[in-house]
Amino acid sequence: MTDPVVAVEGLSKWYGQVIGLNDVTASIPPGITGLLGPNGAGKSTLMKVVTGQLQPSQGRVAVLGAPIWGNPSAYAAIGYCPDQDAFYERMTGLEWVAALTRLHGFDDDAAAAAARKALETVDLAEAADKKIGAYSKGMRQRVKLAQAIAHDPRLLVLDEPLAGLDPLGRRRTINLIKAWARAGKSIIVSSHILHEIELMTRSILLIDHGRILAEGNVHQIRDLIDEHPHKVRIRTPVPRVLARRLLDLPDVIGLSFEEDRIVVDTGRPDDFYSALTTLAAEGEIAVDEVTSPDDSLQAVFSYLVKS
Repeated sequence: MTDPVVAVEGLSKWYGQVIGLNDVTASIPPGITGLLGPNGAGKSTLMKVVTGQLQPSQGRVAVLGAPIWGNPSAYAAIGYCPDQDAFYERMTGLEWVAALTRLHGFDDDAAAAAARKALETVDLAEAADKKIGAYSKGMRQRVKLAQAIAHDPRLLVLDEPLAGLDPLGRRRTINLIKAWARAGKSIIVSSHILHEIELMTRSILLIDHGRILAEGNVHQIRDLIDEHPHKVRIRTPVPRVLARRLLDLPDVIGLSFEEDRIVVDTGRPDDFYSALTTLAAEGEIAVDEVTSPDDSLQAVFSYLVKS
């Protein structure tokens, strides 16, 4: 078995009376892992503990096989992109990335070369000598990514790296993250927008109110929600005729109408799809379109946070 890049056991973090993380135990494998949860779920707190910025109130944290808290020698193996901006606005992008790279032990020339290469990777080469104060939101996100990768770490911890990017910028950043994974880096990337993570990985860790709700492959996590009804939307020119036939199926829990669509709740979607296909193949009732929002991570997450 492959050793996890991050392992936490019984991890809790308290801020006075506020609980940031509550008895978290998780094992994060190599590759890309999506950390999913709404704002305030504990994603940033977990990332700051994993990167050694916060000391756990209790529990153990190992990163790349070594304890992270109070272990500066391990920091060089981690690249961190925070969700918040914290720049020296009068520095250029190149100066800022090079300065942070020097903190990892690079001399001036090596730091400048590494910084320039990182800026080229995130498509900021033309803005390298512009002051960060003049950067757009998208450029600020990319320069944060540049400083995270400049020292060539083994593990990238990216906190909401797609926030504020336009659709083109999001696609470019997603492609970058996937390319870094193909190059052998392990990546933990957080988001509260689930379809973004779905484009990068099927390895997910769901967190809400400081607790891990589920971890693993999305298909494994779907097994946890079998007791919840799945919604299936069916477009047909004869919705009421089809509805009468569907109500006879044992897998149908409930049924409602939305304009020219029927919305079916079923506890066994595979059996229902099979029965619907058989019914449509008879040719008596036209079925124009079948869609299911429950095929996405959004529905998986919604069910788990409500359960």
